[in-house]
Amino acid sequence: QVQLVESGGGLVQPGGSLRLSCAASGSIFGMNRMGWYRQAPGKQRELVAVQTSGGSTNYADSVKGRFTISRDNAKNAVYLQMNSLKPEDTAVYYCNAGASTWGGPGAYWGQGTQVTVSS
Repeated sequence: QVQLVESGGGLVQPGGSLRLSCAASGSIFGMNRMGWYRQAPGKQRELVAVQTSGGSTNYADSVKGRFTISRDNAKNAVYLQMNSLKPEDTAVYYCNAGASTWGGPGAYWGQGTQVTVSS
């Protein structure tokens, strides 16, 4: 079993910054891709950014140049630095990770953290 715990959401003004953190715990043999998704009210959940265990990254076009994903493999943690935030970035942000455990590989989700961009 793997647990993902997010932190760092909150209320920020347009143009501001936030840093989200996600830490994985449990009987983990190895972490594979780790990333962030978001879901705004009335919309489908969408990919924001993802990073493989080898370091390759992929970003949604809407956040390229503003958001940066990074990870600390020793801590089984992933981070999302969000700069130049816009009202349309308002959503619940979810951490997602692929992990290998005693039970085999699986995909896991955090509980979500609210990010609100408003003046």
